[in-house]
Amino acid sequence: MLNHQQVDTPAWIVHPEIKSDVSRREADAALDEAKALADALPGLDVLGAEIVRLPKVHAGMLFGSGKVQELKERITAHGVKLVLIDGALSPVQQRNLEREWGVKILDRMSLILEIFSDRARTREGVLQVEIAALSYQRTRLVRAWTHLERQRGGFGFVGGPGETQRENDRRAIDEQLLRLERQLEKVQKTRALHRAARAKVPYPIVALVGYTNAGKSSLFNRVTGADVLAKDQLFATLDPTMRRLTLPDGQEVIMSDTVGFISDLPTQLVAAFRATLEEVLEADLILHVRDISHPQTAQQARDVMQILHQIGVPEDAPMLEVLNKIDLLDEAGREAFQTEAARKDAKIAVSALTGEGVEALLAQISAALAPPFLIEDLRLPHTAGKLRAWLYAEGVVEGEVRDDFGMTLSLKWTQVQSARFNKMRDGMGKAE
Repeated sequence: MLNHQQVDTPAWIVHPEIKSDVSRREADAALDEAKALADALPGLDVLGAEIVRLPKVHAGMLFGSGKVQELKERITAHGVKLVLIDGALSPVQQRNLEREWGVKILDRMSLILEIFSDRARTREGVLQVEIAALSYQRTRLVRAWTHLERQRGGFGFVGGPGETQRENDRRAIDEQLLRLERQLEKVQKTRALHRAARAKVPYPIVALVGYTNAGKSSLFNRVTGADVLAKDQLFATLDPTMRRLTLPDGQEVIMSDTVGFISDLPTQLVAAFRATLEEVLEADLILHVRDISHPQTAQQARDVMQILHQIGVPEDAPMLEVLNKIDLLDEAGREAFQTEAARKDAKIAVSALTGEGVEALLAQISAALAPPFLIEDLRLPHTAGKLRAWLYAEGVVEGEVRDDFGMTLSLKWTQVQSARFNKMRDGMGKAE
């Protein structure tokens, strides 16, 4: 991790656009996201960012020799100390580029790990990030292993002493991994007990998911009155937060805010945070929060759905799509998304900032979580005045027909209401 008391590290961002990569993202949008990732890590002074188009990957240094020399001249001229490569680097490529340019290199995975290390607050979050980092570094033994010896945050990718020292002892890493996994298992057992205790109270779980910076935490704060950190920054919140919420129909639910997703989220992090995302797997309803003001909102939505499927969320899971940040759209754009949401029951357009559409969202959550209704006729004698009054007070009577022998009530009620009524009627019979 960077020393926040030192002068910010001069950095340069390079996004390699590889022609042969059919799954590649739009280059300008990818570069903007790389800049946002760099802004999310304290201690960096980004002096420049560029797209480098490559017909193919060069095994030794990713780039061809001419491009390596051109970038070296630019890096030297600007006094750059750290280069962020927005993509995956092999250990050999990373080592060769560091030697050629005389600077530290950080690939996309390492950068995200640094950000997660800086953001993790709970014991579980810290352990998960450390496990993900060790699992990643285990395959990259050309790098130094000074972070195994330090008892401070971060992983030594960006700064700190000992970058030239090599430690190739995989056994040390495996022992560290085993120790961390045992600690994480204890933490997760405790959380499982808490989840079991919650399960005894029949509160449905509503889980917020979405691309990082889509406004999940702002929406969470708006509807629950919580004060979760909500910044215009990637991965502003990492550890999940849960709050109880009373819906307009009186139903109580547990709402959970989760870590934001990102395109090409490293598989090690998907695996590491699977336990944290168990709340999503067990959710009664998922709210997929989208930043519909973002130019890549459709691609971001696809990335989120891909990760949800990776962690085991079925395609038919109950889900509402929340089109957030309509306040940032012009009038025509806002009307288009509001019209789209009005045509589809599983979509709702909102602004977490202004509160527009939030009441309608809560109503949709209530409807989605409403228990199934029983439609039936109930025969009561004229003397059952208290039972009749209770049914009307519950608002479950759809119609009533009287005759000389009693009354027939047409009811629309839940299984819970039916059970409560039968218990009350049985109690009255015993009292008589």
